[in-house]
Amino acid sequence: MAEIAAIAAIAALAAVVWLVLRLQGGAEKKHREMLGDLHDGLTKQGDRLGGQLMELREALAGKLDARLDQISAKVSERLDEGFKKTNETFVSVMSRLATIDEAQKKIETLTGSVVSLQELLGDKRSRGAFGEVQLEALVRNVLPNQAFEMQYTLSNGMRVDCALKLPPPTGLVCVDSKFPLENYKLMLDSKASEVERAIAQKAFRLDVRKHVDAIASKYIIDNETSDGAVMFVPAEAVFAEIHAYHYEVVEYAIGKRVWIVSPTTLMAVLNTARAVLKDVETRKQIHVIKEALGRLAVEFGRFDDRLRKLADHIRQAHEDAERIQITGGKIAQQFQRIEAAEIEDRPAAEVVRLEDGRKP
Repeated sequence: MAEIAAIAAIAALAAVVWLVLRLQGGAEKKHREMLGDLHDGLTKQGDRLGGQLMELREALAGKLDARLDQISAKVSERLDEGFKKTNETFVSVMSRLATIDEAQKKIETLTGSVVSLQELLGDKRSRGAFGEVQLEALVRNVLPNQAFEMQYTLSNGMRVDCALKLPPPTGLVCVDSKFPLENYKLMLDSKASEVERAIAQKAFRLDVRKHVDAIASKYIIDNETSDGAVMFVPAEAVFAEIHAYHYEVVEYAIGKRVWIVSPTTLMAVLNTARAVLKDVETRKQIHVIKEALGRLAVEFGRFDDRLRKLADHIRQAHEDAERIQITGGKIAQQFQRIEAAEIEDRPAAEVVRLEDGRKP
């Protein structure tokens, strides 16, 4: 760039000189010669600058090619890394999509099951069967077979879902499954109006009271059953609704000696019954336990006596071993003395033999 500026300055100077010479018409020839020389110099300078520019262009082209090669290599490397990461991301996305697809299938299956369950619970008989099956499963998982009976018939001809055969004074406890669902669902339906929900709430309380009255009148019999019965509600939500917002119904049931339970609270009742049965069986077998303890005491006495005798024998053997050890020590001392005496006698005998050997 500096050389180009110099050329421009020389050209400007030449223009000035040309103007001056033009003004001085008397020395035109001389000036023309000067201008010719100046033109030749400028031509040579231009040629030299052109060569330098070509060299500079070639050098810049080489550096540019090298730089482009480096950039191309880095771009290829970055593209390879990006493709690898993209491939890994794609594989991960496909795996997650497969997992989501499986989860979607399970959700669809579960949705179908829920719809089937809703259809099942929509019918009173189906709900009753559902509650009975759940009741039987809970009872069988906790109590032995001889402690209960399903579909037990009482003396009044009524058949209860389950009868718990507990020992006196509790006796026979009747458990009946009830599932008040229609008014419960309407009471909690957000699409229903407040008036409809209030009416459903009152109807729900009446449904529960009717179930309590039916259980109290059918399944509590003097001198046959216990003085109370159990109403099993197979839905925790319905049970929670009764105890949380309808406590007057709970008090009414208590007054009728009917205990409302859910699957969770029934498990507590059944575990208590199992503990009572176990205690009764233990009391029945207490005489066997006493006899076994008596025999064990006799055997323990014999064991103690024999152990004492064994200890005496061990002590006697220990004393005998000590005495034997003392006797052995004395015998060893005697042997040492005998050996010492033999050593003392041997040198004298040798001297005699030597003296005998020196005699002519």
